[in-house]
Amino acid sequence: MDFCPKCGILLSIRYQKDMTTVTCRRCGYSETRKVTPTLSTDVEKETTAEPITVIDMTADQIKTLPTTAMDCPKCGYGEASWWVVQTRGADESPTQFFKCRRCGYVWREYS
Repeated sequence: MDFCPKCGILLSIRYQKDMTTVTCRRCGYSETRKVTPTLSTDVEKETTAEPITVIDMTADQIKTLPTTAMDCPKCGYGEASWWVVQTRGADESPTQFFKCRRCGYVWREYS
């Protein structure tokens, strides 16, 4: 963050190809700087963070979701997998999704 040396407010930045221009919106101060790329050599080669697991809703992985007796609105089959997602504000109830075990149709119910 850079501040104007004349009036002290935050300077706005405009990036160009190899130059950066900082400008004060109040007093009109302007300065152009050359941008030089830097390479950091302090980057750790090994990370200690745990890998992030993403749940893919493909037919092979849906077998691990819980199931319930629910009639599919599309094909009428009586078994569906379900999961819950907070799709609205934290002060509102979550949304429950269902996926038909036969045809794969997905529908939702708001609690």
